[in-house]
Amino acid sequence: MIENFIKKLYGNDFLSLEVTPPHAPTLENIIENIKKYKLDSLVDGFSTTDNPLARLKYDSMFSALKLQQTFNKACITTMSMRDRNKIALQSDLLGMNDFDLRVVLALTGDPAKSSDQPNTKGVNEGRSTLLLDMIKCFNSGIDYSGKPFKIAPKKIYPFAVSNAYAKNSKTLYKNIYTKLSHGAIAVITQPVYDIENAKNILKIFEEAKKDIPFLENDPVLILGFFPITRLRTAQFLNSHVPGIHVPTYWMEKLLHAKEISEDEEFKVGIELSKKTFNEIYSLNRKVHLMSANHFEIVKKIVD
Repeated sequence: MIENFIKKLYGNDFLSLEVTPPHAPTLENIIENIKKYKLDSLVDGFSTTDNPLARLKYDSMFSALKLQQTFNKACITTMSMRDRNKIALQSDLLGMNDFDLRVVLALTGDPAKSSDQPNTKGVNEGRSTLLLDMIKCFNSGIDYSGKPFKIAPKKIYPFAVSNAYAKNSKTLYKNIYTKLSHGAIAVITQPVYDIENAKNILKIFEEAKKDIPFLENDPVLILGFFPITRLRTAQFLNSHVPGIHVPTYWMEKLLHAKEISEDEEFKVGIELSKKTFNEIYSLNRKVHLMSANHFEIVKKIVD
């Protein structure tokens, strides 16, 4: 399953779907919705988030395991540096390996101060590159301290993330270069809403790849996309989420539609989202869909 997923990643077409675990002790409602819209037949695999914004959610690893076992499709398991020290990170990697959770998205994580849990403190023994280095060690048959495993772990495939937009392209280049130089085989960007933005980050990605000496693999760029159906969502993403740029024409069209009616606003949002998704997917046929579990909207976009 995992090797087929990676083979698909390196092939011509790749589409993954992000799942946000709930603030609940079960994943069943999410699984039923995925089945309802038959999204498992439209995507190559899933990903699970790890307590985004430091808000308490169902565990990312158990979510990934449940999705893999239910749909027989690989799941990218997000691991945040915020909540684990070096022992916990490696212990989780060992347990995940036994259950074939071997595609890992290394994330530094949102700061603990934004948590919904009182007086939460972050661990943060390092940034996401530390986890990438640990995975390198595991793939060499040793732990991070250099001690050999009695039984070598199965190969782990590390993913990383990147902003999709920056006023200074050098900032994007440095971020991508750093992740690739620490062994990431794929980089998933923040959502992209403009074809020129997509072209620019693809160019930066290729430059970073070219500049890394002795690159051990041939990394790929996966463009992120989050459908927007409301003006308030576009405004929030553009104003409050670093690394995302929503073009002015999106704002203007959504504003005009909103003045007519909420139904018109939703209709225009879907049309803009579908058009942009198709443009992005035609440019780079490797896309990661995010939707905050609004799977009915994902269905409209990918159908």
